[in-house]
Amino acid sequence: MREPKSVVNLRAMKKASIISIGNEILSGQTVDTNASYLSEKLLSIGIAVVSSYTIADEIDSIVRSLSLAGSDAELVLVTGGLGPTDDDLTRQAFAKYLGTELQLDNELLQKIQIFFTSRNLQMPEKTKIQAYIPAGAKALANNLGTAPGIMAEVKDKLLIALPGVPSEMKQMFEESVLPELQRFAGGQAVVIRKLKCFGTGESNIAELLGSLMQRGRNPLINCTALCGIITLTITATAKDKDKAQQMAEKDQKSLRNRLGELVYGAGEQTLAEVVGQKLAQQKKTIAVAESCTGGYLAKLLTDIPGASRYFTHGWITYSNNAKTSELGVPADLIEKHGSVSEPVANAMAQGARKRAGTDFAIAITGIAGPAGATEQKPVGLVYISVDSDNSCQTKRFIFPHDRDSIRLQAAQTALNMLRLKLHIC
Repeated sequence: MREPKSVVNLRAMKKASIISIGNEILSGQTVDTNASYLSEKLLSIGIAVVSSYTIADEIDSIVRSLSLAGSDAELVLVTGGLGPTDDDLTRQAFAKYLGTELQLDNELLQKIQIFFTSRNLQMPEKTKIQAYIPAGAKALANNLGTAPGIMAEVKDKLLIALPGVPSEMKQMFEESVLPELQRFAGGQAVVIRKLKCFGTGESNIAELLGSLMQRGRNPLINCTALCGIITLTITATAKDKDKAQQMAEKDQKSLRNRLGELVYGAGEQTLAEVVGQKLAQQKKTIAVAESCTGGYLAKLLTDIPGASRYFTHGWITYSNNAKTSELGVPADLIEKHGSVSEPVANAMAQGARKRAGTDFAIAITGIAGPAGATEQKPVGLVYISVDSDNSCQTKRFIFPHDRDSIRLQAAQTALNMLRLKLHIC
């Protein structure tokens, strides 16, 4: 049976593999941000990353990884190991993999010497190794440092080595590598759109979308989750950008129709940003009263520039006495139901709105752990209340994971409850 043309185009995308070199990455001392940067850049020009490797500063390991990556993809991008020290072995590994020798490039050596003399510095003897390039390979200019990159072709594969320092890597990639890869990609256009969702899990999203998330489909739709935020990434591939954009926008509209109010925003929008926009547009104000979140909700709201248009007050009433003295929560109410309860959450929100004179108030009380739980009130139990002039809505939640995650999920859920209430207003 003949495949749909869109699927054939997607499978025809050029493929890439990324190798990150460095003992410091493997030990956790350095976070590898280079791989994510390169993956995003490559996909934007129609090259899909199909594998990645993180390896030690050892020649044989690098050579073996070059072989594995070359079997995965037509393009292999390597970062790290181009410095002047004894553990920087990428250029030597490239030469061994290519079956050639390192050759001194006098022009490169002169550039490196100028780099030092222009700064009134003496060039260390070890730095000279950076002027050696595998025979037959091309050196890539480094305008921010002394380590040139390397580009070589072998067996219909394109191999590129870039510095590990992120600023140097990005500059070299943008100026020397990206133009070459745009030709390498064969002129395919890729358009990426993101939708942000909150209020359900990945599995339910998958059920609601059905065949739209089928593998091999074009546009391809991926789903990722982080602390309750579901990100749907639409990747449309076509021969020209206009067509890819039309495909992506069509799917974006379809997703919104299927998911309804679960979608809160697009691109990199945060819940706090969307809620802030709605508050400002409706000329409404908000105050918060927090216990277990310790000011996290107020921070999220005030992280947004211009939050003073709608955010007026915030209380962190961590103790029972504070809930009573600052918010007017009756002491006997706390005694009867406990500080982590629906009645206390209600009273906190109502007290905050009354004292602040705002249109809305949010209260959060719960047990973030790891201590303080009982059989009836486990770690992760949180009550969230949103009070307005026409109602006070309170919900009970049990959030999983550790203390930080529970606090973040509670604050995000509170924002989402307000978002939905603003939508009705």
